[in-house]
Amino acid sequence: MLPRPNTFNRPHNIPSATEHHAPAEVKQSPIIKYTFLLIGLSLLVFVLHKLDGVLLPILFAGLLSVLLLPLVVRFEGWKFSRVWAIIATLLLLVLALAGLIYLFGTQLLTLRDELPKLQDKALVYFDEFQQWASVKFGYHPMSKEELIATSMKSVKKSAGGYLGSTLSLTAGILSVTTLVPIYIFCFLYYRDHMRQFMFRFVAPDKRTTVLHTMDSIQTVVQAYIQGLLTVIVVVSVLNAIGLLLLSVKFAIFFAVFASVMAVIPYIGIMVGATIPALVTLVETGSLGKAAAVVGVFMFVQFLEGNFITPMITGSKVSINPMAAIVALILGGELWGTPGMILSIPLVAVLKVVFDASKTTEPWGFLLGDVTEGEETPKDKSDDKPGALRKAWGTFWHMVKRM
Repeated sequence: MLPRPNTFNRPHNIPSATEHHAPAEVKQSPIIKYTFLLIGLSLLVFVLHKLDGVLLPILFAGLLSVLLLPLVVRFEGWKFSRVWAIIATLLLLVLALAGLIYLFGTQLLTLRDELPKLQDKALVYFDEFQQWASVKFGYHPMSKEELIATSMKSVKKSAGGYLGSTLSLTAGILSVTTLVPIYIFCFLYYRDHMRQFMFRFVAPDKRTTVLHTMDSIQTVVQAYIQGLLTVIVVVSVLNAIGLLLLSVKFAIFFAVFASVMAVIPYIGIMVGATIPALVTLVETGSLGKAAAVVGVFMFVQFLEGNFITPMITGSKVSINPMAAIVALILGGELWGTPGMILSIPLVAVLKVVFDASKTTEPWGFLLGDVTEGEETPKDKSDDKPGALRKAWGTFWHMVKRM
């Protein structure tokens, strides 16, 4: 028998051949980490800009699919097959868009016919203002010929840009109107298949949580888009009533235009109220009537911000004004007019996605409104609704029950 090895004098710091050590972690410098992050963001923006012709129809189709999904499900509940339910929904969408185009097309044609008269009246008021400024401040008045020549020079300088943007916008609209219905059909028809595709990336024990998160995101996004459209319709009706009572020309067009522009915080209502006020001032020559038009829009905006939007959309998704304005600017720089249209809904979707995870929840808090993150104690009396808000809530509840 061999003697046992003597380990008394063996060094203890020499690892044996059977021991395995994990490789040491390499700590990455924060400068390198953020450099790669900036490079990745730059490449992402470059790809998004270059693939706008592919991505824009897909994004429009995705948002519309989320909006139309409840109607498709209702048709399927009426024993329609999935194909015919989607076709019926798309036909209703086309009919609704055709009605809107016809309504606004007639208003725009009437406005185009009235533009020469408005231009002549505007020149008369401009001459009167110049005469007053000449007497008051010694300002040398500009003749009509000089004004027209100056305007024509500016138009000629920017004619090429206008022509190029018009052609690109027309091509984009044709592309969207052709591809979006096809994408909507595919999204709605293969919605179960896409959900199963996402489950492939998740462990079986976590699929219930993922399913709950996806359903909550879909519900909140649907509620936000439907609520936004409902607010636009309600505000359009209120604006139209006020403008019709004042006998403003093109009241319906200006009412809808201002309600759509009101989606842009602060800036939208200013633009939406200024244009009809100027047209009314030129048409009637009454400063008081123009001020009354601005007053109508301000009153409706007050109702929208304090009663209509809280009652319809609630507090499910609320985007703060700064995030909305930045999103509009970035969307316009990235994809032009379609990017500005998509910016607000996409920010709402991002906020819902960020709120669904604890790691990204701070970014959702950043995009949300200030009232969502207030932790200051409130007086219990503040939670009691006032008489006006309580009456409005009762009225809105009765309308929904009808």
